[in-house]
Amino acid sequence: MSTDPGLRRLALRTLLAAFPGTTAPPWALDLVGEGLAGYTLFGFNINKATQVAALAGALRGVRSDVLVAIDEEGGDVTRLAHATGSPYPGNAALGVVDDPELTRRIYQAIGGDLAATGVNLNLAPTVDVNTADDNPIIGTRSFGATPERVAAHAAAAVAGLQEAGVAACAKHFPGHGATVADSHLELPTVDAPLDLLCARDLPPFRAVVEAGTRAVMSAHIRVPELTGSAPATFSRAALVDLLRGELGFTGAVVTDALEMRGAALAAGGTARAAVPALLAGADLLCIGAKVDAALVEDVAAQIAAAIADDRLPAARVEEAAQRVAALAAWASRPAPALAAPGLGYRAARLAVRVEGSLDDLRTPLVAQLVSDSTIAEGRVPWGLGPHLDGTEHVRVVAVETDAAALLAQAGDRPIVVVARHVHRAPAARALIEALAARHPVAVVEMGWPSSWRPAGTRAFVTTFGASHANGRAAAEALGLTNSHAE
Repeated sequence: MSTDPGLRRLALRTLLAAFPGTTAPPWALDLVGEGLAGYTLFGFNINKATQVAALAGALRGVRSDVLVAIDEEGGDVTRLAHATGSPYPGNAALGVVDDPELTRRIYQAIGGDLAATGVNLNLAPTVDVNTADDNPIIGTRSFGATPERVAAHAAAAVAGLQEAGVAACAKHFPGHGATVADSHLELPTVDAPLDLLCARDLPPFRAVVEAGTRAVMSAHIRVPELTGSAPATFSRAALVDLLRGELGFTGAVVTDALEMRGAALAAGGTARAAVPALLAGADLLCIGAKVDAALVEDVAAQIAAAIADDRLPAARVEEAAQRVAALAAWASRPAPALAAPGLGYRAARLAVRVEGSLDDLRTPLVAQLVSDSTIAEGRVPWGLGPHLDGTEHVRVVAVETDAAALLAQAGDRPIVVVARHVHRAPAARALIEALAARHPVAVVEMGWPSSWRPAGTRAFVTTFGASHANGRAAAEALGLTNSHAE
């Protein structure tokens, strides 16, 4: 059965797709001409700023109000700087500095970088309150563990981005910070009563609504007292009654990627997730990263068929398309020229915290513990390696490394162990404890901080993130680089 052309065009106006490669394939350009709302750019679409600008220009050459979106959070989640690491600290570092004006300026600078490349929708900031130390997906992407601090910085981040002419999309509503599962891989559950949700998770969303965020992203999380058995992305109680009714949000509701298992499993596939998301009140459907023309057509066909057989009111899809058009019109305004060279590095230095003494740690062996990256982060370089001035640097896998062998390699030099989220890695903790029991050791924690401290270490340095800027700040604190070049 063929898809009605008019309903197909209406469906396309609600879709945020993706494509492979650093240039837009013909089918991607054709879809823009046929009304597709826009595209999300990923690391595989990017090799340098001028290329991104040319890519965005090619899309905009087909239709001037096309949305060009990206996940550019700073810190551990970067697309523009995925080959080197972000020149900005992320939210956890900004939260510990706790200067909302600095946060506004950082996000204004990020917005300036995006505007210069033609990106007009940033799928940021993350405004989740990270109350679970073992949260595998938020962590350093959060401004902190208290709603008041997160709310203040969330509002500042939205203001900064939008001052640069880039639409902000605050995420992940109604709050992903209390989860211990990754919604890319499964459907996490936040088993919290509504009064706790309102007091703990919602204040940052209330703050960004008051700050005028142009978009809010839904989370593929289940909150039984609010969403029942469905993820928030499929919950009218969450997206309409709570977000629009109680919080007063009037902008565009954007879904997290429908290809994520938290949504796709609940709906029976990526394309099938579109209709329940629209029914729940979502406006702009982010399909995901692994997208081709066939998948876009499948999603559009699912929406068109649901309209045709009265499972999805046409008025609901028209409402969604109108909100997306309003977002695109706002984001198509000329952007101011903004630049803040070195600001991210200065901010990262302010975030470094040192416990213990860094004396007698000169000329160490620097051992970086290899760790997995999340799907949100992708494979982005991190650590002290690029910033070291001749200091020996090795990468080790904790489960494969014998403490005695590492001690033999160090000889009479102290050891600086660089790690991320070490409190969640038993083998890493055991290795550090074995080293510290027999040798001068310092630890640089570049992930979400915890209360774990290994006995016997000379110093414990926390950076609150693993961006390029965080790495330089840590190397400077340890006195391991003579260069302050940015």
